[in-house]
Amino acid sequence: VQLQASGGGLVQAGGSLRLSCASSGSMFPINTRGWYRQAPGKQRELVATITNDGATAYTDSVKGRFTISRDNAKNTLYLQMNSLKPEDTAVYYCYFRGDRYGARIDYWGQGTLVTVSS
Repeated sequence: VQLQASGGGLVQAGGSLRLSCASSGSMFPINTRGWYRQAPGKQRELVATITNDGATAYTDSVKGRFTISRDNAKNTLYLQMNSLKPEDTAVYYCYFRGDRYGARIDYWGQGTLVTVSS
């Protein structure tokens, strides 16, 4: 199983980026997908999630600016980030959460760096 995150980079404040997380290999049934981020010197923060039925949730600081989505046919998760701010600078990690015989199992991507300059 592999999750490959991509799409990070350097962007000016107010700009946009779209992160992708492509999955490959067999996994236990997945029920939730999402993105975390970790800024230097800060704790990891859950940014956005999307369930199998399409329900989404966002941390307050990104509401109205970020959109999480998925393409089931491509087994790919996305995070569209608009109106980026310097405080969005972080390494972004995708994850898929599944059910392994009644126990939770998480699959993680390697992280992609987003840097927003002021």
